[in-house]
Amino acid sequence: MAMRRTVLALLLAGALSAPAMAANTLPPMFDDLQERTFRYFWETANPANGLVPDRYPTPSFSSVAAVGFGLTAYPIGVERGYVTRAQARERTLTTLRFFRNAPQGDARTGMSGHKGFFYHFLDMKTGQRYGNVELSTIDTALFLAGALFAQSYFDREEADEVEIRRLAAEIYARVDWKWAAANAPAVSLGWRPEEGFIKYDWKGYNEAMLLYVLALGSPKLEHALGPEAWKAWTSTYERSWAAPYDRPHLAFPSLFVHQYSHVWIDFRGIRDGYMQGKGFDYFENSRRATYAQRDYALANPLKCKGYGADVWGLTASDGPVDKTFEWQGQQIPFRSYAARGMGGLRHYDDCTLAPTAAAGALPFAPEITIPAVVAMKERYGDFLYGRYGFLDAFNPSFAFNTKLQHGRVVPGKGWVAGDYLGIDQGPILAMTENHRNDFVWRIMRTNPAIRTGLIRAGFTGGWLEK
Repeated sequence: MAMRRTVLALLLAGALSAPAMAANTLPPMFDDLQERTFRYFWETANPANGLVPDRYPTPSFSSVAAVGFGLTAYPIGVERGYVTRAQARERTLTTLRFFRNAPQGDARTGMSGHKGFFYHFLDMKTGQRYGNVELSTIDTALFLAGALFAQSYFDREEADEVEIRRLAAEIYARVDWKWAAANAPAVSLGWRPEEGFIKYDWKGYNEAMLLYVLALGSPKLEHALGPEAWKAWTSTYERSWAAPYDRPHLAFPSLFVHQYSHVWIDFRGIRDGYMQGKGFDYFENSRRATYAQRDYALANPLKCKGYGADVWGLTASDGPVDKTFEWQGQQIPFRSYAARGMGGLRHYDDCTLAPTAAAGALPFAPEITIPAVVAMKERYGDFLYGRYGFLDAFNPSFAFNTKLQHGRVVPGKGWVAGDYLGIDQGPILAMTENHRNDFVWRIMRTNPAIRTGLIRAGFTGGWLEK
């Protein structure tokens, strides 16, 4: 508690401000949190193929997106001193060799992907499609971001690093974005060999900013999308424009949407045509969304236990059960997994909080996110914080006597998840490092795909013009 009070006192005194919060202002717990979170990727991945499990310790398939976060984690591990460059290089090379050579085709079974894209979930051992999941365009994009980060980080002329760069380039170049734009120029959510394209196209505002930047930046013109794709993507932005708690911004209920693209792309000081008209950039947009979540916790319309100025954060996460109970005079539908959030088009709250919501927003508003992460650790850490850092989610309000689908109820404390999730671990690790020293952003600013994609989308200003 003393640590949190110290941070809050400094903030109130004006000693720490949003722009000036340097790396050395992070409380020591963040050193431990980063290392534990890194160990999730390092220790749970299959060393034979680099596949990272969707969740742990529950036996799980691999999440292609989690592999992308893993590829981002390994260089962070080198810079933080958790592993050697040689160790990270070996794991990265194993991963990229597997994905470069994994079977691609339109067969229903035995494939890892098609047209350069990969299935959402893959068997941890074989790397082939798990069940009847979709070929996922967004999860492929998250994987590609990790591969391109590795391509830019491993820049030496040693044979293994040359091969890493070559493999990443081949994997990225063969992705056929035009094929995925079934309703051109918008890209489909995904495809299944049994029924074709999913009838949902990526149109703003959501986590697919990264997807479109990569689609526009493709080095193969026969696969790349043109500027009209970005125009289609932003054409529905206005339906997301809102001003919750007097903070005008492109709103989306779950905070992961305001974080995922920002893990790899430094949006500070650069703007596309839409944001030029609004007078601020996407980084500021995510800062406002972060503050809106804190404001929502202060308002606490459901009277959830624990919500407040120093404990807040709604995003996609595990939950206790799919069942409705009465809470504070209201019928609340609790869910075992949901994209929780406040405001916007798909508001949903069942008093379940996810540490990654605040920790993944660290660079946007450190003056409120640091105290929140510290408070979660100090107040709930005895059951929420473990081998790989924060378990996925917790719900201090949930104490109902029922069969759970996830986690457990801690007497007097509420429900807590039983698993760590790769796609929630990733932003904690990467965004903490971005806050410390811009590490992922600095590396990715050198990647031609990112620069080309942003320019084709119409972004100008800032580092793009240096």
